Amino acid sequence: MNIYNQISSNKRKSVLLIGVFLVLLMAVGWGISGYYGNPIFLYIAVVISFTQAWVGYYYGDKIALATSKAIPISGKENREAKQLVNLVHNLSITAGTPTPKVYLINDSAPNAFATGRDPKHASIAVTTGLVEKLEDEELQGVLAHELSHIKNYDIRVMSLVVVLVGIIAVISDFFLRSMFWGRRSDNENNSGGVMIVMALVLAILAPIVSTLIQLAVSRKREYLADASGALLTRYPEGLASALQKISADKEPLEVANRGTAHLYIANPLKNQEGKSVGFFANLFSTHPPIVERVKRLREM
Repeated sequence: MNIYNQISSNKRKSVLLIGVFLVLLMAVGWGISGYYGNPIFLYIAVVISFTQAWVGYYYGDKIALATSKAIPISGKENREAKQLVNLVHNLSITAGTPTPKVYLINDSAPNAFATGRDPKHASIAVTTGLVEKLEDEELQGVLAHELSHIKNYDIRVMSLVVVLVGIIAVISDFFLRSMFWGRRSDNENNSGGVMIVMALVLAILAPIVSTLIQLAVSRKREYLADASGALLTRYPEGLASALQKISADKEPLEVANRGTAHLYIANPLKNQEGKSVGFFANLFSTHPPIVERVKRLREM
């Protein structure tokens, strides 16, 4: 598969997975409405969920940057900062996108992430360890990868996915808790019993399935950004070498957590990131195996 086919394939699969998300959300709503025989509980949960989702969508990037203790830089601080800002600016010109804001995380573990809701409201954050430990071609490869997340609207897709996961989790939790104090429909016939079972199954399984879909979308977006970044620099080996160095560095990123791990170019929690993993282990991974990403880059 050539690079253009890979990009197209990843886009199609991500759209399909988001479609499955929406179907799952509608199924949960249908099950809960049928259980109570009255949609009022669902309406309340949806209003609360979308209010939280709105805050996350418009302010999620600020929250992620603040959580990561990222500091904005202009390039005037020192030589390394100037080089970093210039690289981002030049790559943005090549990519045909607005230059994102650049942030620095004071941590010796090499890593980076992009955030925002669109190219006009985007930021790239890199650790001091990334700048210090990578060669220029490798650093350029990482920045091209993050710019590709921005150009491909991956940052918006992932924001949407996180919102959907949150909505499903809140509605399911709301329903399970309400069973202890709410009253369901008086329909006690056989069909009512079936509806109870279906509603319970959906409420319990939906958050698990939605989380798996979130992780799958995240992995597809990483492959897509790798391919797009290689196109941008015309030097896949730079990113491949950078990924190997990041993977080989065993120091965990102190400011990272499970809520922000999917944003980074490589898993910042360092749980066997560089090794090939089995099918079921991969289901619960925020990133594709580094060995597979490097292999694909070197085949381009």
